Amino acid sequence: MTMIELEVIAGIDTHADTHHVAVIDTTGRRLGDAGFPTTLKGYKAIAAYLAAFGLVRRVGVEGTHSYGAGITQHLKDSGVRVVEVIRPNRQVRRMRGKTDQVDAYAAASAALATDDHPKPKQLDGLVEAARYIHAARRSAVKARTATRVQIKSLLVTAPEQIRARYRSTADTALFPALARTRPAPEENMLTRTIMSSLKSLARRYQHLTAETDILEAELEQLVFQINPGLAQTKGIGTVTAAQLLITAGGNTDRLKSEASFAALCGTNPIPASSGKTTRHRRGRGSYRHANSALHHISLTRMTYDQRTRDHIQRKKQEDKGTREILRCLKRAIAREVFTLITNPIPVVDHRKLRPLRQERGLIQVQAAAALGVSIAKISLAENGRVHDATFLATYETCLRNTDLTP
Repeated sequence: MTMIELEVIAGIDTHADTHHVAVIDTTGRRLGDAGFPTTLKGYKAIAAYLAAFGLVRRVGVEGTHSYGAGITQHLKDSGVRVVEVIRPNRQVRRMRGKTDQVDAYAAASAALATDDHPKPKQLDGLVEAARYIHAARRSAVKARTATRVQIKSLLVTAPEQIRARYRSTADTALFPALARTRPAPEENMLTRTIMSSLKSLARRYQHLTAETDILEAELEQLVFQINPGLAQTKGIGTVTAAQLLITAGGNTDRLKSEASFAALCGTNPIPASSGKTTRHRRGRGSYRHANSALHHISLTRMTYDQRTRDHIQRKKQEDKGTREILRCLKRAIAREVFTLITNPIPVVDHRKLRPLRQERGLIQVQAAAALGVSIAKISLAENGRVHDATFLATYETCLRNTDLTP
């Protein structure tokens, strides 16, 4: 007689040092639970523990991109299907109590309840590398801003002779000047101490600026490798492109539709009508950094993109408020970004533009005149500083097909 292997569902309550695993069958009957350390040996023990119960249909993990990242990757590498489960509702937790065992069984029950679970993000590849660089850059920028504010605050409360010395100095010259200062021995102790402190802060500011530039250059190379079409889209810079790629994840098949990506970015329309007022607001259960990236793209396009300005005028004619117009604009940009991420477009390699122009025997003045743009834009395009795929394609086509012989 052929034995039918039992199908089981598992749930894992994740923590920094230990994971608690609970196993149930397809009817919800509890089969067992145990705790394991968050080490490679512990991950192997979890996989063996699950296999001992039968065929593992899927494993529900809380926090697949935080404390559960290691076990998620290990189980996926072992061929086990892992799904993301949301922690229980606070009200339910108050009624049922909370222990690692209770949370693990709750995760298993949530994994059993439906097949429609979010897929965990891919935890390796270029997008994950970009996430680390992006996080380091964001931290450096935040520290640099704090240092700048601190320098300005100390100068405000400094003695008059120090304030007068730097009162009319622009920031571009202020920080190098402070970093070069050498307190004179004849100055009093307070002045020497103040200048020494300002010098230390100015040097820190310069170091953080250099660190930010290095990280941004590395991030730019990664973004261009991952999705050059996104990096060349008008209004989308290196940092915003990186953030949107990180939000989507390396496995873009986890995004079921452009609406799901909009929800991740917090631009999905949530009804917020009352009485005679009919309006929508943005979703708040989202990635704040992704929404911030779309906000920056929106502000850039509102200034430089005629298509965006026309869109705003149409919305104003529909009696939309400023906040509603901005939400609609971010929703439209999210739709465009989703298409670029899931269906990358061929792009122009900016590194080929200058050799191609020189091969034609042209100077930048002639190319700028033929396209009706400034010389500066031609120079920026050839150095990869123009984020406008349409313009770059037009420039390349002009160089290849148009007679611009001097």
